Amino acid sequence: MSKKVLIGMSGGVDSSVAALLLKEQGYETVGITFRLWQPPAQDEFGPSACCSQDDIQDARRVCQKIGIPHYVLNYQDLFRRKVVDRFVDSYQRGITPNPCIDCNRFIKFGAFAQKAREMGFDYIATGHYATVCQNPQTGRYELRRGKYDNKDQSYVLYSLTQEQLSMLLLPLADYSKEQVRALAQERQLEVSQKPDSQDICFIPDGDCTSFLERYTGQPGATGHFVDLQGNILGTHKGIWSYTIGQRKGLGISFGKPMFVAKIDPASGNITLAQDSDLYQNTLTATQCNWIACPPPTQPLRALVKIRYSHKGAPATIQPVDTQTVQVVFDEPQRAITPGQAAVFYHQDSLLGGGTIL
Repeated sequence: MSKKVLIGMSGGVDSSVAALLLKEQGYETVGITFRLWQPPAQDEFGPSACCSQDDIQDARRVCQKIGIPHYVLNYQDLFRRKVVDRFVDSYQRGITPNPCIDCNRFIKFGAFAQKAREMGFDYIATGHYATVCQNPQTGRYELRRGKYDNKDQSYVLYSLTQEQLSMLLLPLADYSKEQVRALAQERQLEVSQKPDSQDICFIPDGDCTSFLERYTGQPGATGHFVDLQGNILGTHKGIWSYTIGQRKGLGISFGKPMFVAKIDPASGNITLAQDSDLYQNTLTATQCNWIACPPPTQPLRALVKIRYSHKGAPATIQPVDTQTVQVVFDEPQRAITPGQAAVFYHQDSLLGGGTIL
C-alpha cells in the first residue's frame, strides 16, 4: 500500500510542482489549501495576496490536472489570533515581526501536521526549498539548506519540531526555481508562470502603517526623532511607519544620511543615527527552538543569519537558559532588529533559531 501524503498547496508554482512530483513518485497524494485571511471589510482591507479565492481555484485546477483530490481547510480564526494579532502586538511594542515564521509555526506545520495525523496520513509536504534528513548518529531529524542558495528557505522553517520534521516531505529540495517553472510548463500546469508572492499575505499593497491603523482603529503613536544624545531633531508620523536601519521615508532632511537606530514605544521617540552607529556585535534571542541538537549547555560556534536576506556571519552562541542565548559576532552586524529571527547554521545544517530581543 502506498504511503499517504497531505500537501499544502498555495496555488503557486512551487507547491503545484511539489504535488506533481509526489504523485509521480507513487504517493497517495491529497492537496490542501488553507483559507487564512478574510478581512472584516473586503473593500477596506483589500484582497489577500496569498490563499485568496483565486489561489484556491488555481490549486484546485492543478489537482484536477494531475489527478489528485483537493480540499480547503479554514484556519481564518487561528490565523487571525496567532499571526495577525501577534503581528499587530509586535508593532505596538516597537518591534518588527516576521509573520511568515508565525504562520509556519502555528498553521502551515503546527495545525496542518495535527490535522494530517487525525486524518490518517503518513506525511505532510510543502513546496519549500529545503532538505529534511535523519542523522544516523544522533537519530534526530535535521533541516538543511536547499541545494541552491538563492532560493533556500530553511530560515523560515527554524521553528519546526522533531515530530513535524519526521513526517515532512520537501520534494523541491534539489530543484532550482528555473527547473520548477520549466517542469510546470512541460506538464502544462496553468500556474507555470504565476509570479511569486512578494508581500505579507494580509497586506498585499505593502502599506503596513495603513493596515495597522485600520485594523486597530487608531493611529500609530507619534513622537520625536532624537539623536543618540536625546536631542530632538523633529517630529515623526508614528512609530508604526519605521523599522531599524530605515533611511528612506523619514520625511525630514538632516543634511547627511540618517537611519533609524532605535524605536521606543513608551516615549514615542525614534532614535536616528549615522550608518556607522547601526553596527553591533551582540544580540539576545529567546523562544529558541533547536533542531540538529538539544539546547546547548556550552558555547558553540555557528553561522548566524539575522534576517532572511542576510548571508550569515560567524559567531559564538552562549546559552543563557534552555530558551535564551546570547550571540557574539566575530564582526559587528548592521541593523540587528528586535522581532526578527536569528537562525543558527553549521555548514548546511540548521542548528536552531530564536526571536531577537
